[in-house]
Amino acid sequence: MNYDREIIIHRGSEEGEEPAPKKNIGGKTKSIHPPLESHWVLPAEKQDKDRVSTRTGIKTLLIYPKKVRESLKRFGRSKSMKNLLQGTPDPKDEEIVNSFRELLFLEGQLTTKHNDYHTLLRFLRMRDFDVTKSREMFLNYLKWRQDFRVDSISKEFKFEEFKEVKQCYPHGFHGVDKFGRPIYIEQIGMVDLNALLQVTTIERFVKYHVSEKEKTLNLRYPACSIAAKRHIASTTSILDVKEVGMSNFSKPARQLFMEIQRIDSNYYPETLHCLFIINAGSGFRMLWKVIKAFLDVRTLAKIHVLGHNYLSNLLELIDPSNLPRILGGNCTCSDYGGCLLSDKGPWNNPEITEILEAVSTTEDMENYGGDNDEPFGDALSNHTNEEDSESGETSDINELALEKIQALERAFEDTKMTFRKLEAAIEDTKSVFKKTLQHVEKVKI
Repeated sequence: MNYDREIIIHRGSEEGEEPAPKKNIGGKTKSIHPPLESHWVLPAEKQDKDRVSTRTGIKTLLIYPKKVRESLKRFGRSKSMKNLLQGTPDPKDEEIVNSFRELLFLEGQLTTKHNDYHTLLRFLRMRDFDVTKSREMFLNYLKWRQDFRVDSISKEFKFEEFKEVKQCYPHGFHGVDKFGRPIYIEQIGMVDLNALLQVTTIERFVKYHVSEKEKTLNLRYPACSIAAKRHIASTTSILDVKEVGMSNFSKPARQLFMEIQRIDSNYYPETLHCLFIINAGSGFRMLWKVIKAFLDVRTLAKIHVLGHNYLSNLLELIDPSNLPRILGGNCTCSDYGGCLLSDKGPWNNPEITEILEAVSTTEDMENYGGDNDEPFGDALSNHTNEEDSESGETSDINELALEKIQALERAFEDTKMTFRKLEAAIEDTKSVFKKTLQHVEKVKI
């Protein structure tokens, strides 16, 4: 089975077009969309021997250390960092996303955050590009983020019981699949729910789960995109359900499962590429009939329930070096005490994280300098490299970025002039006050 097959879909009803492929699951029919990255694979690199243009941005060159600049230059020669992290949108998707964004703007619902192309596209896809339903889902997402204080979790929430939770609930990210997507693994059969609820609560575990989802969106996907040199926007997951049956689906287990499923489905849609459920015995297959009722139709289409002979299916998508030995691969992560404790992946590569920090800082500077429709600004794509400067070649400087810097310099000079005038006024006031005191003293005499 080809788990990276490309499914061609059509959303319009133009002459000559065929309807989008459908899949019937449990009596429900929904359009089956291709993997999120299908239309976002970047074109093959083209090398120009006469001239190689590396664009890193004047502000980046001014403030970042040489090591980071060199990292940015390597990617800038053939493709901008913006395209690498964002991918190349499908024209039809882009048209619908722009219309959706305009609708939200006209209604006053477009926030400064969470309005990027990929976020809006995920909600549109989840509702089969029905704008009305997508709008409702997206607004519920924004309200949930505010009520749940999602943006504060990374700063305020400390999951001190992390190590203890890992011992009674084996799970974690480990490596990437052959496409470059992060791999997430859980050993459900080894979960000790009673022990888990002794070291944490359902509420705290759910908050921890949300923090991991945010980390995946904001760190793991961008890091995987840089490592794979193409846009990555979804996860390959493995659930080992060895010895799992109906007895495992207790009331606390149901509560935890349903809450996590509700959050993933409603607020992080279209982030699952595929899910392999392995070691499914007769007990689990009975339980699966119950669990299916809680899952969205599109999610069910991405799930593959496998028995004990699952390895060949996994190896179609995952290299043995990225598969833990406990699941039939070659990796042990002995230095970390086990694969599910290592959090192995490009997101822990110092060079990649430096690049992401540089991009993030550049984005903040662009936002500070003024409105810019480009998420990463022009600083990563519109300036010459040091090699061109050394060779005497003339390079194109981003006029907009330069104007912003000059405007800031002028504002700074104006501020300094204002302070000088203020100091002079203070000195004049002190002089007048001194003369007034002297006059008062003379009057007393």
